[in-house]
Amino acid sequence: MPTPEKDLPGHESAAAWFVTTHWSVVLDAKGNDSARSSEALEKLCRIYWRPIYAFIRRNGCNPADAQDLTQEFFSRLLSKDYLRHLRDQRGKFRSFLLTFVTHFLSDERDRASAQKRGGGQATLSLDDASGEDLYVAETANQLSPDQLFERRWAQTVLDQALRRLADEYAAGGKDVLFEKLKEVQPGEHGPLSYAQLGAEIGMTEPAIKSAVHRLRRRHREILREEIAHTVTRPEDVDDEIRYLIALLSK
Repeated sequence: MPTPEKDLPGHESAAAWFVTTHWSVVLDAKGNDSARSSEALEKLCRIYWRPIYAFIRRNGCNPADAQDLTQEFFSRLLSKDYLRHLRDQRGKFRSFLLTFVTHFLSDERDRASAQKRGGGQATLSLDDASGEDLYVAETANQLSPDQLFERRWAQTVLDQALRRLADEYAAGGKDVLFEKLKEVQPGEHGPLSYAQLGAEIGMTEPAIKSAVHRLRRRHREILREEIAHTVTRPEDVDDEIRYLIALLSK
C-alpha cells in the first residue's frame, strides 16, 4: 500500500492542479450545460459504479434489479437531475454518491418493474459480471450497505491507481518489469531477492532497487491523482488517503 507524500505530483501548483480535477469541474458547471463537466462526470461514473451496485445489492435487490437500478441512477446523475441539489462545494464525490443513491433507492422502492424505471436502457457500458463477482466476494462479511459501499469505494480507488500504473508500464514496453515488481511490498523482497529478480529479467541488483523505488513513487503519485479527482480541496487528499486505508484495514 503506498504511503502519502507531502508534495503533490508534478510541478504545477496545488491550486492549478485541482482546477482540472473531475469533481471540481462538475461542481463548477453544475448549473450549466457544459460538455466538459458532462465528460468529467461520466468518467467518474464509469470508474466508481461498482460501489453503487454493491450498495443496491446489499439493500436486498437481486442481480438483475441491481443492474437496472444502477443504470437508472447514473442516467439521472448524468442528466444532472441531482447536481441541482448540490450546496456544499467542499463535498467529496464519495459522500455525494452515497447520499444520493440512498435517496434514489428509497424513491425507487415503489417501482417494481424495469419498464417503469426506463425500460432498462443502458446509460453507461457497465461490466455487470464484475460487479456481481465483487459483491459475491463480500457476502461473507456482515457490513451494512453504507459500510460495503465505502469499502468497495476504497478498493476501487486502489484498483484504478494500479490499473493506470500497469497501463503506463505497458505503454513504455515495461509490462514484464511491472509484473515482476508489483508484488514487492515496502520492506520486503517477496519470494525472490532483488538479485534473483534482476537475474530473471537481465537487470543488476542496484537497477532492480531503483526500479522498485520508481514504481512505488509513481504509484503514490497516481493514487493521489485519483483521490484528487474525487475531492475539491488539496488539503482533503491526505485525509482521504488515511480514511480509505483505514477502511481496508478493518
